Amino acid sequence: MEKISVAVSGAYGRMGREVCRAVLEEDSLELTGAFDLHGLGKNIGEVLGRQGLEITIKELTKESLEEIKPMVLVDFTTPMAVIHNIETALQCGVRPVVGTTGITHIDLSHITHWVEKSGLSAVIAPNFALGAVLMMKFATIAARYFPQVEIIELHHDKKIDAPSGTALKTAEMIASGRLEDPPEKDELLKLPGARGALQDKIHIHSIRLNGLVAHQEVIFGGPGQTLTIRHDSFDRSSFMPGVILAVKNVPKLKGLVYGLENLIEFMT
Repeated sequence: MEKISVAVSGAYGRMGREVCRAVLEEDSLELTGAFDLHGLGKNIGEVLGRQGLEITIKELTKESLEEIKPMVLVDFTTPMAVIHNIETALQCGVRPVVGTTGITHIDLSHITHWVEKSGLSAVIAPNFALGAVLMMKFATIAARYFPQVEIIELHHDKKIDAPSGTALKTAEMIASGRLEDPPEKDELLKLPGARGALQDKIHIHSIRLNGLVAHQEVIFGGPGQTLTIRHDSFDRSSFMPGVILAVKNVPKLKGLVYGLENLIEFMT
């Protein structure tokens, strides 16, 4: 059986390195390229402590991608770079698997057009942790019975975008599962933003602190009770089963799959 060739964009970063390690552990996958603006010219094998792995970190361009022609490009970069990387990958006949957050609905419409034009497939997931996917699904179910809900998301202090893609996706899924809108109420905000941001009439509160990785809790309120659904990623390895699942299956897909829950439903 032919191995799936994989290149990683953002390979020098913490998530990128973890993806490289995960790909190297899979017999059905082959790491063939590493891209990043940091660590240019370094051998990703030395960065990972893997002897015998000779892959030089390069800048992601159409020319550098066509040189190695991977089947899949995994992207964990920044909101400023990811859209260009997705477009470049599809132009080169490479299927993107994207964990970079900060992608807007307008971005998604452009990406959908590029994917359809290329005749390829792509997977974009705000969160690749399987537990986070279940958290969002459970929250969607709870929304039928608890119209009042707020989201608190907590991430490391290096995360650029806020709210997180997971929080926005969760709010979207909760709104789709609601049987009724929450009651309107008057509020006196003594400081702007004290109640967080609003998405689909749901308050989202973002926390950025050193020592955190990725955490989210969804708190529902009802008469005399609350329901809290929480997920914690304490290590970046928690995202790898979802990433590997997407990499292995994206060659079989058609079009854009947005959200790992949709990929799991497709598989089942």
